[in-house]
This record gives sequence, structure tokens and C-alpha cells, in this order.
Amino acid sequence: MPENTEINEVNEEQTNSSVKDNTPKKKKGSIINDLFEIIESTLITIFVMVLIFTYLLHPVNVVGSSMNNTLVDGDDVFMCTICPSIDYGDVVIIDNNEAFLLSDDGQVIKKDISNSRLNECIIKRVIALPGQTLEIKPDTHEVIVDGKVLDETYIKEPLNSGGVFSYPITIPEGYYFVMGDNRNNSADSRDGDVGLISKDQIYGVAVARYAPIKEFKILLYK
Repeated sequence: MPENTEINEVNEEQTNSSVKDNTPKKKKGSIINDLFEIIESTLITIFVMVLIFTYLLHPVNVVGSSMNNTLVDGDDVFMCTICPSIDYGDVVIIDNNEAFLLSDDGQVIKKDISNSRLNECIIKRVIALPGQTLEIKPDTHEVIVDGKVLDETYIKEPLNSGGVFSYPITIPEGYYFVMGDNRNNSADSRDGDVGLISKDQIYGVAVARYAPIKEFKILLYK
């Protein structure tokens, strides 16, 4: 029995020695290469993030209640500045530096609003696109585009005003009709100091609400 005990101890020692001998040692050059890879990956990530937030996504702070209940005062949203197309339902950020109205024969009239309180950046929802026919009926609270009554699940309450236009109107090429989701508390295309929105006035499309973080929400209508 003592002999067996001695053999077991020797075998255990040999096993431990074998493990130690086979463990590869980390070379200094390998550690340096790993550090360079980590630094490189970090720099690339930072570079990509800078590109995204410089040329693709911009943070925008919502001021006011015209987009309630979709967006409320103080919300922060990401705006995408690269927009292949503007579609119905898109929430857009607009440089409202001038207003475009329509003459009796449907021609676009530019209005100077340099002294207006609405000469500012605004956020609204696209309701009608270029070439579409729009009709607003305040008495029945209906918004009709190309003969179809819109099912507007996003609004706070039905509208009670059609604003400055005499409906129906056809939206000219290159222009859009926009309204706030809080229809009865929104200065939008129905207002004479906003009117139709030129494509050149659109900074971008709001894609997501990121703050408050607990209220995170994708804003793309589709």
C-alpha cells in the first residue's frame, strides 16, 4: 500500500508539471499587437459615429405642443438628413423661413414672413404630397386626399379649422402640405405664415425619439 501511495503522488506531480510546461507564454510583441488592434477598433468606431452624427443623424429638441401626443415639449429626436423621398405620414423638421400660398388659379405665391413669430424651425407631419388633391372639411372633421378620407390614428383630436386655403387644392410639384398632430393647437400649412412647404425647406425626417429614454419610440410612419 505505501508503494501505491508513492506512485500516485509521483503521477500527480508529473501531471502538474506537464500542464505548466505546455502553457504558452505571451510574447511582448503579441500584447502590443493586441493593444494596437483595440486602439484601431476604438478609433474606427469613433470615426463612424462622428460620420453618422455629422452627415446622417442630428439630435433635435422639440419645443411646444403642436405634435401632441406623438411628441411633447422637451422630447429629443433623431433627424435623418439623407432622405431619398418624403412620404405621407413622415414627421419632418422644417426651416420655415418663408411661406408659400396659392393664387385663385393655383399658382404658388411666396410670402415674406421675416417678421413673423413663425419664422423658425418647426416640426410637423406630411399630409399631402406633390400632385395630390387635398380637401379639408372642418364640419365633418375629415381630411381627404385624392378622394380618400385619411384614417389619422396619430392625431390628438379631430380638426375644427381648414385655415387659409379654399379647398379642394392640388399640391404643386416640389411642395408639401403639413399639419401638427395636435390639430387645434398647431400653426401649420393651414396658417398663412406657414403655407405649403417647399422641399428645400425640409431639413430631414424624424426617425426616433431617444429621450426621455423610457419613452423611446420609432417615428417612421410605415
